[in-house]
Amino acid sequence: MFDATTTALLREILETVCVNVPGSDGGVRAYVASKLLEAASKGESTRERLEQIGLDALRHAPSMWR
Repeated sequence: MFDATTTALLREILETVCVNVPGSDGGVRAYVASKLLEAASKGESTRERLEQIGLDALRHAPSMWR
């Protein structure tokens, strides 16, 4: 689906955005990851834009901790 560079970038952004998400809250990580994948599949490719999308997804992610 994505080349190795894009995959690495998406993983790095996911880790950065979700750095404070508890490990037990995998649903939040999955939600953020899905939004990043969706954006990348629609052509978003810059780090800055993908990070913003990840942060927006994190703010809107369903979570039992909120």
